[in-house]
Amino acid sequence: MEAKAYRQFLELERTHWWFRGRRTVYFGLLRHHLRTARPKRILDLGCGMGGFLAGLADLGEHVVPSDVSLESLAHCSERGFADGVLSSGYTLPFADDSFDLVCMFDAIEHIPDDDKVMREVARVLRPGGHVFVSVPAYQFLYANNDRVAKHERRYTRSRLRKVFQQAGLAVERNTHSNVFLFPVILPTVLLIKLIEKLVPREVDSDHTNLSWPIPRFVHNFLHALFAAELPFTRHFDWPAGHSIAAIARK
Repeated sequence: MEAKAYRQFLELERTHWWFRGRRTVYFGLLRHHLRTARPKRILDLGCGMGGFLAGLADLGEHVVPSDVSLESLAHCSERGFADGVLSSGYTLPFADDSFDLVCMFDAIEHIPDDDKVMREVARVLRPGGHVFVSVPAYQFLYANNDRVAKHERRYTRSRLRKVFQQAGLAVERNTHSNVFLFPVILPTVLLIKLIEKLVPREVDSDHTNLSWPIPRFVHNFLHALFAAELPFTRHFDWPAGHSIAAIARK
């Protein structure tokens, strides 16, 4: 990811509706799925600036951050997670059957060989352990924001299911997220893509979908609208949305 995008994410993750909505929905889905189980060891693979670490610490007993970026791990240390591990998803420096839960929050789309990474994830998972993955949806929505974030691809649910299955993992949930705002996001992104095509320009790390100034009350409203899908997500998989969240078991 571009350094400016990293800094932007760090500044906005506490207040921006998108970051807040993801945490609300993804942790709500995880808690519902795990029921009363409390994972002993959790790996946050591709942890970035560590925005999900505190939530994972509430969910389980011990959380290990891991990323390819030393800068990211330094920020995680500042958050109180000092045992971060520098690693590539292709060769995880952990023993077989090391973790009860592995999470990749908007991480696997950054990696060229997602099948190889998922096989490594399956290796370090204990039997009966779970992996949670969130990804951006629909390749036709790939735009400047994806280029700045250095996304290799966007996904469909069938593509993500295949990645799990090829690693020998059983898919238990595979749902779209950011559902209620998708009817607004879809035409907006398509319009942006049309403008990019008509007026070509280099990748601009100063301007992403998160760059637009929004009043606090609008952030609160959009977060509430994002979070409103959770009571339904607990019970069924959404067929469409701007992102995808999936859970598989070893």
